Amino acid sequence: MQKTISATKARVHFGEIMKQAKVAPVIVERGGKAEVVVLSKKAYDRLVAANQQTNWQKKLEDLHKRIKVELAGRTLPAPEEMLRLAREERDEQLITSLR
Repeated sequence: MQKTISATKARVHFGEIMKQAKVAPVIVERGGKAEVVVLSKKAYDRLVAANQQTNWQKKLEDLHKRIKVELAGRTLPAPEEMLRLAREERDEQLITSLR
């Protein structure tokens, strides 16, 4: 159950607010409007982790869309073929550098 408290009371009773925030977020109001939320470090870490995961998934989806646009209907070679070509290129570079 979240609690709402005035900014003045929060300032005076901050130690208690910290204890309460470990159980549930505490909304701090100023002038009757919610201004900030005090929450536990554990809850904050969960929010940050969820946001990072969402950002990672969004970036991957965006990358897939860009690749599809750039390919414009063309298909990529099979991964095995791409690896073979990369290895051949690497081997050629090694042989050249040894000469």
